[in-house]
Amino acid sequence: MPYVYAELKRVAGHYLRRERAEHTLQPTALVHEAYFRLVEQDHPDYQGRAHFLGVAAHIMRQILVDHARSRSAAKRGAGQANVSLDEFMDASIAQPATIVMVEDAMQALEVHDARKARLIEMRFYGGMTAEESASVLNLPVEKVRGELRIAQAWLKRELGKKSVASN
Repeated sequence: MPYVYAELKRVAGHYLRRERAEHTLQPTALVHEAYFRLVEQDHPDYQGRAHFLGVAAHIMRQILVDHARSRSAAKRGAGQANVSLDEFMDASIAQPATIVMVEDAMQALEVHDARKARLIEMRFYGGMTAEESASVLNLPVEKVRGELRIAQAWLKRELGKKSVASN
């Protein structure tokens, strides 16, 4: 249990490391919520640390998107800004409309190419390296890096379309 908790705490810290101090969602709360969701799910045995982190990253992404959607429900579309994918990944969760916009783009990427969406999720949400992602997906590291570049370009284009449409 201490190892699992430490790994979840590391992933949560990756998500929330650039947050303002008074943010309502703290790493410990994110870890606890993710842990409860992990325990509730009927997953097969994890195939190692990287596989576990990939599943945890997906669950934490869901939690953060749910949190953002609930915060922006009353003010749909307000405050949307034109941001790049890199800027979003460094952005504060204090911008729930941006998180929702990226989540919509991620869902579109999942429909277009589920593996590329999974790679983005593992890298940006889970803080996994290309080597760890390659291990989870049983792919060569070079292929993972190439697909990540393509996925980032695709998401950047999608986010650009959404920013233009919202202005």
